[in-house]
Amino acid sequence: MDIKNQVAIVTGGASGLGADTVRALAAKGAKVAVLDLNLELAKTIAEEVGGLAVQVDVADSDSVEAALATVKAELGTARIVMNVAGIGIGRKITNKKGPHPLDSFLKVVNVNLTGTFDVCRLASTEMIALDPLNEDGERGVFVNVASIFGYDGPVGNTAYAASKAGVIGMTLPMARDLAPYGIRVMTICPGVFDTPLAKGETGQDGFDRLIATVPFPKRGGNPKDFAKLACHIVENTMMNGECIRIDGAMRMGLMI
Repeated sequence: MDIKNQVAIVTGGASGLGADTVRALAAKGAKVAVLDLNLELAKTIAEEVGGLAVQVDVADSDSVEAALATVKAELGTARIVMNVAGIGIGRKITNKKGPHPLDSFLKVVNVNLTGTFDVCRLASTEMIALDPLNEDGERGVFVNVASIFGYDGPVGNTAYAASKAGVIGMTLPMARDLAPYGIRVMTICPGVFDTPLAKGETGQDGFDRLIATVPFPKRGGNPKDFAKLACHIVENTMMNGECIRIDGAMRMGLMI
């Protein structure tokens, strides 16, 4: 798909991986809607790229539905949807102080997994009514974000790993569900990227220890690296139903 002039949605678009994805899509000529819980920060990014800022809580289906309706009214139906919004919590399933709080587990799953599914189900329902773009019959593409934690999560990350493994697991069946309509579904699984979320969970010392385990390049991922891959997926129609690790050949150990 040619990105130019297409309507694109980026959830979690106000910071980190999402913000650079917004910038990359806009640089290629997309009309970008920045969806985020933090409306003020979303407005800052949207103003930078000439896009639209919309507040959304991806864990609240009514909020998602309202946000998508706003995008449709202001920009048109999105053909490109990037589900980048996510949260994390570092907690062992139990310790001497007691078990992992169930409400925090559910919150992570509701944002990372259920929120991603909800955006996909609602946005794809609008997308199937669009005319095909090309001879392949392509109508749109979803790029969801999981994590390498969904494959080999370290100690203390059961909730986050479970939510991201769910995103990985729904990639292929969702792609197969939407294939008759010419809609693709891909998932990116980042390793350790230099973002506020990553450093907020690990602290600088933990972040540095993780970077030491990356074979090459010996650094944290730059959000621009992620954004380049996200744009390539949109542009390469043969990419469908797959999960791509972007981690410098890193494999998680027990410690975070």
